[in-house]
Amino acid sequence: MHAIRLHTFGPAENLTYETTEDPEPGPGQVRIAVAAAGVHLLDTVLREGHQGPGPAPAALPTIPGREVAGVVESLGEGVAGLWLGRRVVAHLGFAPGGYAELAVTDVDRLHEVPAGLDFAEAVALVGTGRTTMGILQFAEPGPGDVVVVPAAAGGIGTLLVQYAGNAGATVVGLAGGPEKTARVRANGADLAVDYTDPAWPEQVAAYRGKVTVVYDGVGGEAARESVALLAPDGRHLVFGWSAQGIHGGEPYLVEGVSEQVVGPRMLNRTGGPNPLRTLELRALAEAAAGRFTPAVQRFPLAEAAMAHRALENRGTIGKVVLVP
Repeated sequence: MHAIRLHTFGPAENLTYETTEDPEPGPGQVRIAVAAAGVHLLDTVLREGHQGPGPAPAALPTIPGREVAGVVESLGEGVAGLWLGRRVVAHLGFAPGGYAELAVTDVDRLHEVPAGLDFAEAVALVGTGRTTMGILQFAEPGPGDVVVVPAAAGGIGTLLVQYAGNAGATVVGLAGGPEKTARVRANGADLAVDYTDPAWPEQVAAYRGKVTVVYDGVGGEAARESVALLAPDGRHLVFGWSAQGIHGGEPYLVEGVSEQVVGPRMLNRTGGPNPLRTLELRALAEAAAGRFTPAVQRFPLAEAAMAHRALENRGTIGKVVLVP
């Protein structure tokens, strides 16, 4: 099969497109003919050999990637034959191997792809969709809320805008530049604002005055100014600092504001034996009901290095997906 392999930690250029052996499914596993593989900002951190929130860098050489969708084409011992030929999507957990034409995973990680969704959209839902549903456990929007979503053109931001709008909130989406701002507006934001314009906080204040919820996944100056717009008793939900690197940044403390910092392990609050799977099911159900439509930017598998550079340079829109 063809796959992206990493032999040495370092820059995106270290990702190489190679021919390698097909993986074999073990007991309780399936092999998937991959039609879409998700790319996550965390992948860029692991590629450099750094510890991310959750998984540690894999032993080298490795095939990166932890989110795949495609068709089950081979079964390991003990797997029911009904899975053969099914359209599925899976989060591989801490086991990489997604940037390839074939990937192996445990059968209990599989979800069937709902009718009407393509493989790239399904990958977005078990990745950014899962995270989005986890975030919403801590700050559920509703009628009367004025919600600000920094990075509203990204994978998670796109879904937060949709969810908050469907919940009856007034949604303000922030994005950098006219192309991204237009995407945010088309996605349903009541107000789409270009945060590269120094006057953007005044635009938001003039539109709705104080805001009640900030979903902050980026940190940086845009997030700081968003928090300054919060009303007393407003909610500031922090789930990332991508503008300062995935390790960097501190929350912005504002008196009278409820601030919650959400890390990967906190997404487990759904309870039950497999809380992350529960979040994946919720995200897929939102899409099946027409309430989530993921934004996806596709790259050929062979151009994984280009996809990583685009993600690191904040040059992407929606969820980044590799297509073999």
